[in-house]
This record gives sequence, structure tokens and C-alpha cells, in this order.
Amino acid sequence: MSMKESLREKLKRITPLKLIIVIGKSLRDKHGLLSKIKKLSAFFKDYLNYRVLAKNKKFSLEIANLYPRLFDKTSVTAIDPVYFYQNAWCAKKIFENKPEKHFDIGSDAKFVGLISQFTPTTMIDIRPIPVLLENLSFIKGDILNLPFKDGEIASLSSICVLEHIGLGRYGDELDQFGSEKAFKELIRVLSPGGSLYISVPVDKKNKIYFNAHRAFTRNYIIELSDGLKLEEEKYIYGNTLYDAYDPQNGFGTGLYHFKKII
Repeated sequence: MSMKESLREKLKRITPLKLIIVIGKSLRDKHGLLSKIKKLSAFFKDYLNYRVLAKNKKFSLEIANLYPRLFDKTSVTAIDPVYFYQNAWCAKKIFENKPEKHFDIGSDAKFVGLISQFTPTTMIDIRPIPVLLENLSFIKGDILNLPFKDGEIASLSSICVLEHIGLGRYGDELDQFGSEKAFKELIRVLSPGGSLYISVPVDKKNKIYFNAHRAFTRNYIIELSDGLKLEEEKYIYGNTLYDAYDPQNGFGTGLYHFKKII
């Protein structure tokens, strides 16, 4: 460890300074004023240049309809690698297994909507979705008390959900054992031989990033999966998808496909 890294680690342990840094990060504007001014200037330059081009009389161009999108002109496509990889991975698994019906607990609504277009899907969440889509139904429910009988569901996903339970981020009650209780409830409703797809943050040790999420070690996930057989695991570190967990990589995301032991 270099002297600079050593000093940074020591400063992190000073509680008042740590609080100042955390508060500063949470209040920081993503785009600074100078950056906004530059982008706005470029926008009006493009607008004026566009106006002097040969007119397309099929469309009206009015000042009242100006709609600046200042930060979309990028050299690469902006993407969240975690959601990109985990949604593609889970959708592929469900498509390959072709369940008669699939159930999802609390995952990203766009992801669930796509799944529903090749497999009839029921979404369960504490927050209703204000849209309607063929093959997609919604049940308001709590992952800690799912409205299903024991062993009722043959195909079940809960992507980037377990790590949040009990931290109050989404209006749920505070509970230090929220993740464990939620995982146990998923196992309860899963039918013998049924498939469960989950993803959670992973790290070199179990951690709480209050109140965003928890991170788990692989060993602890396996410990919590009592009654399940691990069929497949993948790990996202940075922009790359790996086949194996590596605690030396630090924070990442683990993708797990389990089957309930008959």
C-alpha cells in the first residue's frame, strides 16, 4: 500500500470527516454549472445551424418546442453493466427453461415486462406499476410475507432485491435480518425442482452500505440457500462478466441460479 493510499484509509476512519464526505457526495450535483453553460452554448449553436439548413416543410420548428438534451452527446453508449448483464443472463435462463408461468419479486419493471412477452409473468412488489401489458399481471405483496402457498411456484426471480430488505430505502421497515428472511421466504414458495434466479452485491466480506444495500460473500449466499442446489453462478466486476467469484476483486454482483432439492 502506497503512502497516499495509507493516508486515505486513515482519513476514512475519522468519523466526522467520513460524514462530511458522505453528505457531500449525496448533495453533489452530477453536472457542474460551468459544464451546463458549455453544453447549453453548444445546444444553441446546433439550433442556429439547424435553422439555416434546407427546410423540411413536413415539420414545424418553434421556439416553444425547444427541448435541450444537454448530456446525451457522448462518445460511448451510457449503460449500467450490472443491469445489462444480470437482466440478459436471467432472461436467457428463463427463455431456455420455458416455464408455463414465471413469477418475479421486486425486480426492475422493464426487465419483467420483457420477460412477460415470451412467458406469462406475474410481478409481485410493494409498489404497483401504473401500466398494463398483455401477459403481465401484478400482485401487491411483500417479499417477507408472499401471498403464495408453500412450494407453489416453479419459476421465480428476484434480481437486485434481497440486498435492500430491511434498510428502509424503499419504505420498508428496518430489519437487520431482512435479507435472510426474504431469502427464506423465496425458498418457501419455490416448488420442488423449481428454479430460483437471484442477484446480489458481493464483496470480500459481508457489509452494509446503509441505506443503499448489503453486500455478501459467496460463502454466506451458499449458507443461506439451504434446501437449494446451485445450478449456475456468474459474477460482474466492473464491465466484465466472470464465471467465478474472486474476493480480491472487491465489490461486484453475483448472479445465481438455484433449483429446489426434491
